[in-house]
Amino acid sequence: MTELMWDGKYKDGKKVSPVRIELPFQTVETVNETAKDRQLTLDMLFAGQEPEWRNRLIWGDKKYVLPSLLPEFARKINLIYIDPPFATGDNFSFTATVPHDIDNEEGNSINFTKEPSIIEQKAYRDTWGRGLDGYLQWFYDTALLLRELLSDNGSIYIHLDWHIGYYAKAVLDEIFGPDCFRNEIIWQRFNYHADAKRFGIVHEGIFFYTKTQNYIWNPQVAPLKDSYIESHFTSKDQNGRVYRLDNMLAKGDGPPRKFGDKILSPNPGTHWRYSQEKIDQLWNEGKIVLSANGHASVKRYLDEIEGAVVHSLWTDIKPLNSQAAERLDYPTQKPESLLERIIKASSNEDDLVLDCFCGSGTTAAVAERLGRRWITCDLGRFAIHTARKRLLSIDNVRPFIVQNLGKYERQAWQAAEFADPLQRANMQQRYRNFILQLYHATPLDGYTWLHGIKAGKLIHVGSVDAPIALGEVKAIVNEFWRVRGKDVGEHSNGIDILGWDFAFDLNETAKQMAADANIKLSFKKIPREVLEKKAVEQGDIAFYELAALDVDVKPVRKALAVELKNFFVPPDDVPEEIRSAITHWSQWIDYWAIDWDYRDDTFHNQWQTYRTKKNPKLLLRASHDYDEPGKYTIVIKVIDILGNDTTKSIPVEIK
Repeated sequence: MTELMWDGKYKDGKKVSPVRIELPFQTVETVNETAKDRQLTLDMLFAGQEPEWRNRLIWGDKKYVLPSLLPEFARKINLIYIDPPFATGDNFSFTATVPHDIDNEEGNSINFTKEPSIIEQKAYRDTWGRGLDGYLQWFYDTALLLRELLSDNGSIYIHLDWHIGYYAKAVLDEIFGPDCFRNEIIWQRFNYHADAKRFGIVHEGIFFYTKTQNYIWNPQVAPLKDSYIESHFTSKDQNGRVYRLDNMLAKGDGPPRKFGDKILSPNPGTHWRYSQEKIDQLWNEGKIVLSANGHASVKRYLDEIEGAVVHSLWTDIKPLNSQAAERLDYPTQKPESLLERIIKASSNEDDLVLDCFCGSGTTAAVAERLGRRWITCDLGRFAIHTARKRLLSIDNVRPFIVQNLGKYERQAWQAAEFADPLQRANMQQRYRNFILQLYHATPLDGYTWLHGIKAGKLIHVGSVDAPIALGEVKAIVNEFWRVRGKDVGEHSNGIDILGWDFAFDLNETAKQMAADANIKLSFKKIPREVLEKKAVEQGDIAFYELAALDVDVKPVRKALAVELKNFFVPPDDVPEEIRSAITHWSQWIDYWAIDWDYRDDTFHNQWQTYRTKKNPKLLLRASHDYDEPGKYTIVIKVIDILGNDTTKSIPVEIK
């Protein structure tokens, strides 16, 4: 077989294999699950039983997500649709919106383009950093893993365009086999597109492959065009029903058939396309017409035709225009009708659909509406947030979970980068020094909780596998006071605490504790970019301070009223012109949700409000009636207009 070669495909005479680190997923949020369903899930887990299926929205890099899906889903995915980068640089940017001030009903929203995060830029550099060679290796690795996930009756659709499509076709032939190639679908995306010195490019391509020769296939039909109806359905019967006459012959020799009291032989080299039994049925129904020279035709009534069978040229699915109801201003968003055709053609109800380039969540949304199970993932935090909102807008959406690889990915990274078989005890120290170097801080020795110093502030570096909690902060503050009288802390009254994750509402609780002790405390997120060598090498690392949320809670008998009072977002990652457009703190908020009975496990989204294009207003109050009195913990999750989340927990007593 002909093989496409590129630099990096082979090393030491062997094909380079994709990363195969299998990590356990962490569920960080359960969305739209009732209290009854929640308890049933807990009961089944406690009894050692498999709980009911939950669709999955996964935030993470597909190079880790796909191999981590293999233990559970190898050969179990019925349909895969992917819309990977087309070799353009805008694949990770998105349009963020600053809504108008709630006190100014006549105000206008402001849209701005949010450039890719460093981790997304790094993903793009990894894909295209070595040009075509780099892309092909990345695409090859991805396709190999996807084939392993695909069921024996499964199909995969790969959506590309002229930039890279035919190179990808050669890779797909190698992985799936040329005999499993079914179609190149041409989607006419535009009716008109002018190019100065070439024919206008108005289409994209979708390659359709199957795992085997035995695959799910449901033929699709499209409505007949008016022009076709006018030109072909030109006859009417005595009842006024419109019809056309169809030829009853097909290529290939065949026997004569009986038509009423006549026996007719097909023309040489042809055969009657229907059995005698079917011809008898059509004859009795009055649907066969014989011409004077003995030619037989069958009546096709317009009101009996579901539509035209869909072929490989798709001109009837229009792109999303600026006024489309489903448009989310996501640059790579595809129309739902495109995914509906693919999902209906190559899957059945309750089949499992995978899209590892989630984007705005079109595949998951359509799969949800059509009663399929689904898994989708994306590297971009904003994509996950966009998809979550989109799914919640679907009537009767089934409960789904939001997952990531969290601490397990970080543990694998730490072991790979900092473990030394001869000095295993020093792994933590080497890890901390690495983070301090990225933070431009100087390491400190001899202390348990204080690890560095920068510009007069002492630094604590959190571990990779646990969130920063209040007890840890107390220990840091206590050690700070012991150090205070020494040279290292003599002129310092502040501490920067760097962490991967933080306990709920730690920002307010710990800062108040520190303020009482006359200490300035800052919590800063260790960005996921530090896991990526190229991002580190290029100096693309920034540590941002956590946002803060102020909430008013009022129990009234068996009810609880919650009101957002303030929300502070550190300005580090927001353009100046956008900051100046914010006149009320609520404009920072795009979405917020409440778990009315948090049980120290997973955040369960039991109530939410969010902005949409159709309804950009946001509720700032919520209430809940409890069935029983008692002590509860509520957790509030706020997601800002950039897709970042802030959580706060509050204990309440219902009497």
